[in-house]
Amino acid sequence: MGHTWRQGISPSKCPYLKFFQLLVLACLSHFCSGVIHVTKEVKEVATLSCGHNVSVEELAQTRIYWQKEKKMVLTMISGDMNIWPEYKNRTIFDITNNLSIVILALRPSDEGTYECVVLKYEKDAFKREHLAEVMLSVKADFPTPSITDFEIPPSNIRRIICSTSGGFPEPHLSWLENGEELNAIDTTVSQDPETELYTVSSKLDFNMTTNHSFVCLIKYGHLRVNQTFNWNTPKQEHFPDNLLPSWAITLISVNGIFVICCLTYCFAPRCRERRRNETLRRESVRPI
Repeated sequence: MGHTWRQGISPSKCPYLKFFQLLVLACLSHFCSGVIHVTKEVKEVATLSCGHNVSVEELAQTRIYWQKEKKMVLTMISGDMNIWPEYKNRTIFDITNNLSIVILALRPSDEGTYECVVLKYEKDAFKREHLAEVMLSVKADFPTPSITDFEIPPSNIRRIICSTSGGFPEPHLSWLENGEELNAIDTTVSQDPETELYTVSSKLDFNMTTNHSFVCLIKYGHLRVNQTFNWNTPKQEHFPDNLLPSWAITLISVNGIFVICCLTYCFAPRCRERRRNETLRRESVRPI
């Protein structure tokens, strides 16, 4: 069957055959290279295995090197261990577990390709006995930003603040409305020197008299995260200036005046009679 396949298909009749063969060789080369991939979140713990064991008796005649992109991380020479300052107090060498290194509290800068080289003393010289590569990816995603708002009295201006923290690399924040970028009042970006993670915050003012839909967009590396803030102008309840029509108010006023006049006309003679009687009574009791 294999012989028949070779005769039935030739490179001239199948131009993609050579490309396919090269692709297969590339894949085989990749898987045979022994590169181990480890992906962790920032601040987590990563264990990088050398994939090789050395007995306690062999340590005296063995040299072990862990390095990252040609920069030293850790060495074990004749049983003496040395850890470089960048990894000190947060890196453990686990000799019993395939000569692994354990990196605590991962930082974004820890990402990269690590090499483990094992040299063994043989015939008056150290010769390489083992080589391994471990590719470490450190994720530091920004969480969805939060947006808070508050009024700036006594004007019709309202201010919103968009912020998020704990991501890497350095972010770029922008405000958008209807696809157009707006001018923010103040945008600040800071980095924690210990964790290397970034915090970003920005302020935006807008007029409350119209409806708005703002997007706070944060880009970092090839990733992005965003949050939307919607503002709807409050509906004002309309109350009529007069609960009754003007003609009704006029009619009520005229009727009121008419009633007052009638009462005055009816009670005026009685009031005058009462005052006259009161005057006569006083004069009758006046001493002679």
